[in-house]
Amino acid sequence: MNLADRLHAAAERLTGRAVITLDEAEITYDGLELMSARVASLLLLRGIGVGDRVAVMLPNVPEFAVVYYGILRIGAVVVPLDPLLKRREIAAYVGDCGARLLIAWHALAETAEAGTSGTGADCFFVVPEEFRRLLRGVESEHEIVQRAGDDTAVIHYTSGTTGRPKGIELTHANLVSNATTVARMHALGVDDVVLGALPLYHAFGQTCSLNATVHAGARLTLLPRFEPGRALEVIRRDGVTVFQGVPTMYIALLDHLGVSDLSLLRLCVSGGAALPLDVLRAYETRFDCLIMEGYGLSETSPSAATNRAGHGRRPGSIGWPIKDVEMRVVDEFGREVPCGHVGEIVIRGPNVMKGYWNNPAATAEAIRDGWFHTGDLGRVDDDGFFFVVGRRRDVIIRGGRTVYPREVEEVLHEHPAVRHAAVVGVPHPELGEEVAAVVVLRAPVEADDLRAFVRERMAAYKYPRHISFADELPLSPTGKILKHAIALPLDATAPPTRRR
Repeated sequence: MNLADRLHAAAERLTGRAVITLDEAEITYDGLELMSARVASLLLLRGIGVGDRVAVMLPNVPEFAVVYYGILRIGAVVVPLDPLLKRREIAAYVGDCGARLLIAWHALAETAEAGTSGTGADCFFVVPEEFRRLLRGVESEHEIVQRAGDDTAVIHYTSGTTGRPKGIELTHANLVSNATTVARMHALGVDDVVLGALPLYHAFGQTCSLNATVHAGARLTLLPRFEPGRALEVIRRDGVTVFQGVPTMYIALLDHLGVSDLSLLRLCVSGGAALPLDVLRAYETRFDCLIMEGYGLSETSPSAATNRAGHGRRPGSIGWPIKDVEMRVVDEFGREVPCGHVGEIVIRGPNVMKGYWNNPAATAEAIRDGWFHTGDLGRVDDDGFFFVVGRRRDVIIRGGRTVYPREVEEVLHEHPAVRHAAVVGVPHPELGEEVAAVVVLRAPVEADDLRAFVRERMAAYKYPRHISFADELPLSPTGKILKHAIALPLDATAPPTRRR
């Protein structure tokens, strides 16, 4: 098999139909097939072959798909990198995977060259018109190199900020299986238009937007940078039917003055982080728009569980495991815990990564007895619905009592003045940790009022003693709140601590 086979099959039956658009720019299925075949020829001329790693640092532009499928076509391995990376990060990732080549957007040339200096990797820069002229002068490589299902197709790097970077090896079988399942679950078809607002270098955008769209024969309309007003314009202009996003995108749309009618959308999918229940309910009541919340990690290709329509949906839940995937909630010894009890979510199935690139110790720690240990804490109810309560490393132990940040964040989000909230633990000399919150507001409110609001709705040991306000929270390029990057000014917003 080869993931590029999916494009080839779609191109044969959908000649002339658009697969990717960006404003006025358009690539058809047969056009994408031909251009990627010519990229394959360019790579072969450069001596790139089966198993070689090729790093890709491109924004959400049609050329991403051209390069992506061209690399896969010759049996090489795609290493997608965030276009916002700096020199030192590029050097770490390119050096770790031993990439032969870095294909980067022309505007990133200076940073890309500095990052690859000393790594042994060459650079190739994509300038749209020049790139197309170059491809027109190259004979296409029609053969798609067939690979074993467990051969590596893509290496995604973890977003960790310390220690050695970990490359997540996803195989052709991982990605084909996950894209096929996502397309089937979302009932994607040739009449669908998917909004490509998720970064294509990330597993969520790559599998659920690009690969699932190609598999289904639908169209992907790209948005290089998410901005709510621009997203609404593209949804209306291009007749978008499927919106896949992260919670920060849904919150931004909800707060935008121009949002009034989302009836074009037949499906909204949220992933990447927990969606506040208050936001989910607002979409239902204001726009009659149901959001299907799912769950996964880059290590699971990424989709692992999702809500379904009708009785397969439970607000606040991540739903059930997807087809052929098993999930359990276990204790520290790997034993399954009873329904309703909190433990670590573990996953087994065709979506689970091959391992971490050249890091057998990390692989052995993550995959034990065939189960991938996610590091996420969750519970499952009597009907089989899974709920995530937080990351294991984010749990706050206050005076011996466990506080799950997500639970407190949900209550904060219920306050009409709160736009975003992040709850973290801070050191305390007597209690070990104290509960702190950083809040982004949509309307003025006092810290004491927020404290009282939460205290009325939760046990006394859970409410945040420290409340700080910020204009914005640090976000990853995929919209996740980066709790490790939050600055916590502990000031007069905290009342005197009394042990409870």
